[in-house]
Amino acid sequence: MPDNPFDNLFEKRVSWLADSGPEDDIAISSRIRLARNLKNIPFPSNASPDNLDSTMAAVLLSVEKSKCFKKFYEIDMTKLAPLDRQVLLERRMISREFYEKKKNFALVMTEDEISSIMINEEDHLRMQTILSGLRLGEVWNMIDKIDDSLSAQLPFAFDENIGYLTSCPTNVGTGMRASVMLHLPGLVLCEQIAAVIQAVNKLGLAVRGIFGEGTESLGNLFQISNQSTLGESEPQIIEKLESVIRQIINHEKNSRQKLLQNRREFLMNQIGRAYGILRHSYIITSEETLNSLSALRLGVDMGMFASVDIHTVNELFVIVQPGHLQKYAGKELDMPERDAFRATVIRERLKSSEKK
Repeated sequence: MPDNPFDNLFEKRVSWLADSGPEDDIAISSRIRLARNLKNIPFPSNASPDNLDSTMAAVLLSVEKSKCFKKFYEIDMTKLAPLDRQVLLERRMISREFYEKKKNFALVMTEDEISSIMINEEDHLRMQTILSGLRLGEVWNMIDKIDDSLSAQLPFAFDENIGYLTSCPTNVGTGMRASVMLHLPGLVLCEQIAAVIQAVNKLGLAVRGIFGEGTESLGNLFQISNQSTLGESEPQIIEKLESVIRQIINHEKNSRQKLLQNRREFLMNQIGRAYGILRHSYIITSEETLNSLSALRLGVDMGMFASVDIHTVNELFVIVQPGHLQKYAGKELDMPERDAFRATVIRERLKSSEKK
């Protein structure tokens, strides 16, 4: 296994912001999570400390024996500082519920940050794979192989009639949550996003913010995911979700073109002001940063802001968040200090990345 993952976390880009996937100007990332539980052991909410410890030991041993990952970290979450947990949350390697747990939980994470397993979250295992762009099929193939490898080592709780048994009834069946994170500034600026969300909800899909359930859609980032896991196969769920995602992407592209053709000054003003705020602010909040980065990314993606590197814009979406900022600073910062340091980091990154 590699050394501590936090030793070189800032030396590499976040994998799901790689700008290398299909439709990556709108589809930021594709992610699939699988919920699994061990047979004859109570769900984590009702399990004893001994149950949870034995679950962790069994899962960690099965990961090593199955060789489902080539290079990975085993992280005892109880030994992590809150700031390190925050970094993992911001990089979407763990859920908010997992972040808030107190004891008897661990994380397995691949070195490339593409796959992870949360042990003793809401379920005994929450497996995750995430890639940049619209790549649900590829993500499913990857996580299905991980699931198969581990199921050969572990006795998963499974019913022949209803499927995998999970702590939350809404996950019973496939235990799968597939989602795509979309950047939709065009629909927001054209005031069409509410209608799109309403239509998506009617189709039985969920729309959430950047960090999932109960979070805001800052930076015009929206996660679209399946809600039902019972009565449909994994390929059926993926096919339905991808079909809807492609329709939303087309709507977003049309909105951007309408803005360019009919409201060009308005669009240029949004982008120009955003760049001015990011490039010249000395104090800036997380919310203002994400919303300004969204407008700047829109300008870069539409070829209207050639002086800014898209990779830097994407990186800033992550490193301006509280955990990353404090790790980058090498010390804890209160909110006013973070707002000032955030502005400094943004100014420096944008200045150094500007194309000559």
